[in-house]
Amino acid sequence: MTPEPRPGILDIAAYVPGESELDGTAPVIKLSSNETPLGPSTAAMDAFKEAVSHERYPDGSARELREAIAAAYGLNPEHIVCGAGSDELLGLLAQAYLGPGDEAIYTEHGFLVYRIVILANGATPVIAPEKNVRADVDAILEKVTDKTKIVFLANPNNPTGTYLPYDELQRLRKGLPENVLLVIDAAYAEYVCRNDYEAGVELVSSTDNTVMTRTFSKIHGLAALRLGWCYAPGPIADVLNRIRGPFNVSAPAIAAGVAALSDPAHASKAADHNEQWLAWLTDRISALGLEVTPSVTNFLLVHFPDEDGRRASDADKALKAERILLRRVIGYGFPNALRMSVGTEDENRKVVAALKAFMENDRSAK
Repeated sequence: MTPEPRPGILDIAAYVPGESELDGTAPVIKLSSNETPLGPSTAAMDAFKEAVSHERYPDGSARELREAIAAAYGLNPEHIVCGAGSDELLGLLAQAYLGPGDEAIYTEHGFLVYRIVILANGATPVIAPEKNVRADVDAILEKVTDKTKIVFLANPNNPTGTYLPYDELQRLRKGLPENVLLVIDAAYAEYVCRNDYEAGVELVSSTDNTVMTRTFSKIHGLAALRLGWCYAPGPIADVLNRIRGPFNVSAPAIAAGVAALSDPAHASKAADHNEQWLAWLTDRISALGLEVTPSVTNFLLVHFPDEDGRRASDADKALKAERILLRRVIGYGFPNALRMSVGTEDENRKVVAALKAFMENDRSAK
C-alpha cells in the first residue's frame, strides 16, 4: 500500500516556472522569469568562484552575510534569518505557524507559492479579492476569522506589478488581530521608485507580529544561487532558526551575497536601467492598443483582446515563433495576459517589434 501524504498535499498544483527553452539552437530571448538583464556584479561572481574552491561546511548562521545585510539596511543582524531563496523562508514561516484547522490569507492574484506552503502544512488557503488588480486592505480584513494565523502579502505583487503604499500597510497591520502574523514579501523592493512605498522594515521594527522577506534573485542577479533573507522580531527569528536546516545557505551563496552588497553601484545601475525601460515599454506597448497594468517592478502585465486570433495564447505562439519567451499567467487568474520582464535594450525593442507585427498581421487578416 502506498503511504498517504498529510492532508492538503495532494491539493497542491505544482509550481510551474516561466519557460526557458525552445526547440532548436537559435538564441532565445527569455523574459519569463523576472531576471535582471544586467546579471550579477563582477564582485559577486568573483566571490562565488573563490568560495567554490573550498570544501568546508559553510557557517551555519551565515553571520557574515547577516552582518552585511544589517549594515546595508541599518538592521539588527540578530533579527535576520537567511535562506535558500525567500521561498524557503516563506515555507519555514508556514511550517512554524500553520497547521490543520488554521487559515492563511493571500490576495486574488498573489504569488502562487503562498498557496503551496499553506496547503503543505495542512492549513486552509483563503483568497481575498483585489480591486483594480491591487491588494485591497478592506477585503483582506473581511476574510479574517478566529482561524486566521498568517496573511501573506507580496508588495509589490507578482505578476501584477502593483503595490500598497505604506499608510495602507499600516492600516492593514492595525486592523489585524495581534495573534495574526503579517508576512510582507518584498522581493522587488529595490525597483520601486515611489515616495509612499516602504518595504516593511518599519513595521517589523515597530511590531511583534510582522515579518519582511527579501531576495538576492532579482536586482542582484543571483537567482541561480537561491539566496534570500527575512527580517523578523527576535522571537520569530529564534523560531525560524530552530527549524531551518543547519547549513541551509551554501558558502558560495554567502560569499556572493556579501560581495553583491559591497557593490551598490551595480544595483543602482540595474535600477536605473529598469526605470528607463519600464516606462519605454509601457508607452510603446500601450500605443499598440494593448492594456498594460501600471507597474513599479521589473516586469509588466500585458492584457490582450478577448477576440479570436488576438488572445494571449495567440500572441504567445507568435512570440515563440520569433524565439521570444514571455510568461503565461493563467494560474494567477489572468488567462488572457502575458507577463514580460524588462530586458536589455535590444531585447525590449525586439519584443515591441514582434508585438507590433502580431497586432498588425491580425488586423490585416480581418
